[in-house]
Amino acid sequence: MPEQPPHTADPTSYVALGDSFTEGLNDPDPGGGFTGWADRLARLLAERRPRTEGGRYDFRYANLAVRGRLLDQVVAEQVSRVQELQPDLVSFCAGGNDILRPGSDPDEVAERFEAAAVRLRESAGTILVCTGFDTRDTPVLRHLRGKIATYNSHLRAIADRNDLAVVDIWALRAVRDRRAWSEDRLHLSAEGHQRVALLAGRALGLTVDDPDAPWPPQPGHTPAELRRENLQWAREYLLPWVGRRLRGESSGDHVEAKRPDLLPL
Repeated sequence: MPEQPPHTADPTSYVALGDSFTEGLNDPDPGGGFTGWADRLARLLAERRPRTEGGRYDFRYANLAVRGRLLDQVVAEQVSRVQELQPDLVSFCAGGNDILRPGSDPDEVAERFEAAAVRLRESAGTILVCTGFDTRDTPVLRHLRGKIATYNSHLRAIADRNDLAVVDIWALRAVRDRRAWSEDRLHLSAEGHQRVALLAGRALGLTVDDPDAPWPPQPGHTPAELRRENLQWAREYLLPWVGRRLRGESSGDHVEAKRPDLLPL
């Protein structure tokens, strides 16, 4: 995977925007919440900074992401906060929930994404965006692979036009492994989030471990075992997820941002 040139030398503040992917589901935090790739990236960036007299790093971080948010909700609730906070770095990963909705148009979603990215450029030093995952090995979601690929093409073009840094998750082979995903197969595992955090660090020019390092060998599964796993997953996770969308419900209803202000790490 080729390295991108660094987009920021030494940020002292970082704001993460988005949905459940950036909020950190399902990467458990010892305090009872979720960590996630953005928190892990913030730690990588903070560790490059000196410590203050109080023992904290000279680095501030906010995570405004909330699970289930659509692009317009991210823009309305989170982008305006960036105008107040004026951070050195913003990660803006949104639109995935829109793309998953039946009848959505990736061309139109991309137009709204770019308009928001242009607004963000006025309030932040560097903007980091993420492509979507390759769903070719995910039951049901594999049928959306073409829409996701189209949206990714737009995101790369938007990044080129607006000088944004890109975390190319589509090309990250490590997250094609089942171990990169939690039981619901919709959100990353702790190790999956760590791989994305390393990839994001690399996109910002940091020297990090290889995000695509091979996974340890593991025993294979028989076709019968895979069928049983897929049926159990569909009952426990897929059908409830589809049901929420048919009812117009969101997993983020009544959920607030876990770290709404720029605070030291």
